Amino acid sequence: MYEVYGGVQKDEIRLIIDGKKIVCPTDYSILEAAKSVGIEIPTLCYLKGLTPTGACGVCAVEIERDGGNVIRRACRYRAKDGMVVYTNTPAVRAYREERIREILEKHPNDCLTCPKTNGHCQLQEVTHLFDMNPPVRNVPPRGLDDSSPAMIRDMDKCIACGRCVNVCNDVQKIGIYEMKYDPVTGDRYVNTKRGVKLSETDCINCGQCAKVCPVAAITEKGSIRKVMDALDDPKTTVVWQMAPAIQNTLGEEFGLPTGTDVTKKIASAMKRLGGYAYTTDFSADVTIMEEGTEFIGRVTNGGVLPMMTSCCPGWIKYMEYNYPDQLDHLSSCKSPQQMFGALVKNYLPGKIGVDAQNIFSVSIMPCVAKKYEMARPEMEGENGRDVDAVLTTREAARLFRLKNIDLSKLPDEEFDSFMGEGTGAARIFGTTGGVMEAAIRTVAWKLTGGKMDHIDYEVARGYKGVKEAALNINGLEVKVAIVNGIKNAKAVMDDVRAGKSPYHFIEVMACPGGCLNGGGAPLLKNPAKVAERMNKMYESDAKNPVRRSHENKEVEMLYQEFLKEPCGHVSHHLLHTTYVDRSGEVK
Repeated sequence: MYEVYGGVQKDEIRLIIDGKKIVCPTDYSILEAAKSVGIEIPTLCYLKGLTPTGACGVCAVEIERDGGNVIRRACRYRAKDGMVVYTNTPAVRAYREERIREILEKHPNDCLTCPKTNGHCQLQEVTHLFDMNPPVRNVPPRGLDDSSPAMIRDMDKCIACGRCVNVCNDVQKIGIYEMKYDPVTGDRYVNTKRGVKLSETDCINCGQCAKVCPVAAITEKGSIRKVMDALDDPKTTVVWQMAPAIQNTLGEEFGLPTGTDVTKKIASAMKRLGGYAYTTDFSADVTIMEEGTEFIGRVTNGGVLPMMTSCCPGWIKYMEYNYPDQLDHLSSCKSPQQMFGALVKNYLPGKIGVDAQNIFSVSIMPCVAKKYEMARPEMEGENGRDVDAVLTTREAARLFRLKNIDLSKLPDEEFDSFMGEGTGAARIFGTTGGVMEAAIRTVAWKLTGGKMDHIDYEVARGYKGVKEAALNINGLEVKVAIVNGIKNAKAVMDDVRAGKSPYHFIEVMACPGGCLNGGGAPLLKNPAKVAERMNKMYESDAKNPVRRSHENKEVEMLYQEFLKEPCGHVSHHLLHTTYVDRSGEVK
């Protein structure tokens, strides 16, 4: 933060790191103080925003002391006034190498097939940094847990950094993991509480644990091979969709600046892979038509309030586990992914002249939980599953590379007709508050007969855990709440259960920041970059010539030709769903 060694205020301290004079806040660790002036200290367990554990020991530094210098772990050790620190002495290097060797002795040497290769494995980076050869593994196998439809846990790869424990316990407040210790082998690793499979816990598949894992102990369940097989089958027509958040994040996997809008480049990539190129923005607009109509019906006809959004499958599963008695508050709408899939199998065949049985529906999502959602029994109809495969943002980038597609160098192309148009309202579905703002734009327009011509609702924006607002729409006071991150849902839901909630409409997104920070999104070493993604998403919305969902011309055509009316007989059959009490599934 502070690069000049000058006057010190009472809430600041002075210290020297590697000969550089530093002024920093009193609550900084040595790691933070060093980073503030560009001194990088390697680490495997530290991640900004999570409680430092010091578990890996790789961030060790040497501190001057009378009577002999000491080694301390920089992520946990507080910077102190007058401290003199060294980050690269022989003693520091020896300590770090010993800690890395201890980790490698318990880690498989399978880099050729590990999904964290291609620059994403932090253990590999640190090992290369210290020019170390991997020793022979010296602990018994811990096992593989592939019981979840969304994630795989390779416990042999766990390095006991504690990141997954912290993000699950502190950030999401789900708390399914804990540190384990084997007194016989001295092995430390993370497992679920009670040692059960992931599918037997109340995991909501948000994937935040997979995103913070520095190795590949937790990863999304891969679908690339399944998609490639469909692309190679001459009898199969692949139909692509991509979530709003993808358009402002996928470019980062190809070296583009954070938040760059690569919408039309992704359309170009989809066409090069083969099949029809579409955007989930289209079905996000359809979602607003259905959900907005459902909300108006509940408000005007005495329906169950508050109504809650149903776009986030992690949130839906949280409700099914923890508040099964409150499921009637959820909108009956399927998520935009599943609405799109249902329309691909039931509307699109008549437009493109392809039998629904020969269509393979693929979505690119920032969300690991979308893999779980796709597999739900409720998401299958007369023409098969709504969605046949889900790729995370990171998987999509790997598929593009496998097919020699460099997204950064592609020309811009348009999406295909019938389901390729999206509004600015649809784009902001990718951020916390976006679904609410998109819904208000259309609901306010409809309730006022087009007299309320307001577009931007800043009260819905930002990172606050729970945002709330009261909106006067045609004489009706509508109270709304927006929950950012699943840990903040409990207090809101406890009020709903107690009959004390003042709200009419509640949006919940399980991942902090929303879909643009989903469990399948590109990895960010600096979480502050999420704000850049959010800002760029709002810029994309502002530049769109159409910013209200009901003004999407292709959506208008969909209702005229096929659905007839929002929340009508056809849309209820294809685009709405039910939920399940899952409270008895957890051991």
